[in-house]
Amino acid sequence: MNENSNLNAIWIARWNERYSKDEFAYGEEPNNYLKEQLQKLNVGTILFPAEGEGRNAVFAAKLGWTVSAFDISLEGKMKADKLAKNNNVTIDYKVGELQKLNFEIEQFDAIALIYAHFPANIKSLYHKTFDKYLKNDGIIIFESFSKKHIDYVTANEKVGGPKDIESLFSIDEIKSDFPNYEIIELAEKEIELSEGLFHNGTASVIRFIGRKKTEPKKLFR
Repeated sequence: MNENSNLNAIWIARWNERYSKDEFAYGEEPNNYLKEQLQKLNVGTILFPAEGEGRNAVFAAKLGWTVSAFDISLEGKMKADKLAKNNNVTIDYKVGELQKLNFEIEQFDAIALIYAHFPANIKSLYHKTFDKYLKNDGIIIFESFSKKHIDYVTANEKVGGPKDIESLFSIDEIKSDFPNYEIIELAEKEIELSEGLFHNGTASVIRFIGRKKTEPKKLFR
């Protein structure tokens, strides 16, 4: 087993352990920013990467969206399926790494990246892959911890979030990863989190709403 396989196994075990409890790690209610933004959009197809126990995906399905989601944690999927059943909705939830899940080019009207903190060595690659899966004029909804959050989680572990700065985000990184987007909102903010067991307290986040621009056709070489 190579180093990447070892790291991946550790990553999967960590999230399976977190999601194996009866309680929902981040609660059953949707993230506030996602809720606010999603209700502004016409329903369509949406993807939830790193969706964990399904709180955001289930909320979207209740609004009438056709929902796809994925995570590396089987325990997360089991909790999400249970939550969907309890709310009388259906979500298409896959388990695995992104490159093995066979989503289609321009499949989605929206992609919601809510605390989708992928390992530092793949996070930009994943963002650029999501761009391919998003339709022209599609929307990215993004809320995740900023690089300043390292000070917040050091002071209060209950607020949650990665403790390595490379896994956190900056405004410049978002601009670089999503260059062909109309920026509707892109800001670093201090907010109060109260989400289940692991997101509680003052946090620093990056919020981004972006619309994928249709690239003009070239008339000449």
